[in-house]
Amino acid sequence: MRELYSRYRRQLHGYVLRSVGGDHQRAEDVVQETLLRAWRNASSLTADQAGPWLYTVARNLVVSGYRRTKARVTEVPMPQEDPPHEDDQFDRVLQSWQVADAMRALSKDHRAVIAELFYRRRTVAEAATVLGVPPGTVKSRSYYALRALRDALAERGVTEL
Repeated sequence: MRELYSRYRRQLHGYVLRSVGGDHQRAEDVVQETLLRAWRNASSLTADQAGPWLYTVARNLVVSGYRRTKARVTEVPMPQEDPPHEDDQFDRVLQSWQVADAMRALSKDHRAVIAELFYRRRTVAEAATVLGVPPGTVKSRSYYALRALRDALAERGVTEL
C-alpha cells in the first residue's frame, strides 16, 4: 500500500482535481476514497498494475458525485439585499460580540476547530495538520462544537444570526 500511495497519489490527485473543476477538497475526498478501496482490495492489486484500476475507480467516484449533485433540488436564489444601513452595521457588531462571548464558553478544542475551519477557512485536512489530530477528529469536533455554539447562543437569547 505504501508503494501504491507513493507512486500514484500525486498523479491521481492531479487527474481528479481536473475532473472536479479544481475543487481541492472534493479531489482529496475522491483520492482518499479511491485509496481506501485499493487498501480493501490490496490482496488482488500490485503497484505495477494498479494504475488503470485506480484511475477507473477515481473516475467512477467523480461521476457518481456529479450525478448525486445533479439529482438534488437546486436552491432558490435569494433576492439581492439593499446596502447595509448604520443600524445593520450596529447589529453586525453586536452579533459578533455575542458570538465571541459564546465562543469563550466553548472548550479549548472546540474553539480551535471552529477557528481553523470557519475563521481561517482551512480544509479538514489542513485543520487536522495544524491541530495535530486525525481528520475524523476534526469532523466530529466541528459537529459537536457547532452544536455547543448554537446552545451557547440560545442561552444568550440569540435565536438567529
